[in-house]
Amino acid sequence: MTSALNVPVVVDTFYIAAQSDPSAQRYVFAYTITITNHSAEAIQLLRRYWLITDANGKQTEVSGDGVVGEQPTLQPGSSYQYTSGAVLETPVGTMQGHYEMVTYAQQHFNADIPLFRLAMPNILN
Repeated sequence: MTSALNVPVVVDTFYIAAQSDPSAQRYVFAYTITITNHSAEAIQLLRRYWLITDANGKQTEVSGDGVVGEQPTLQPGSSYQYTSGAVLETPVGTMQGHYEMVTYAQQHFNADIPLFRLAMPNILN
C-alpha cells in the first residue's frame, strides 16, 4: 500500500467548552476534515486509522470502516467534508492517521492525515 500525495487532507479544529468539564479532566474537541481528490480517477474511502495522543503521552488508536457512518466516493476534482470529535483527559493533544482508499481499479492506497493539534483556547501562546 502506498501513500497518496494527490489526495490532501485538511483539518480544522474546535474546542467545545459546553461539553467539556476541566474539573473532571474532560476536554471535548471537534474537527472538520476536508479530503480532496486531485487524482485522475474516482476513489472511495474504505477505512480510517487515528492515533490520538494527550499531553500526558497517553495514546489511543481508533480504526474502523468509513467515517461518520459513510464510505464516500470522491470523483476527480471533488471534495468530501465531515465533522467528528474526540474527548481528551488533557487540554492539549494531537491526532494523526490515514484513510485507506481504493480506486475503481482496486488499487489500495493511504491518504495521510497530517499531525494536528487539539488545544483549549488560550492554553498555548
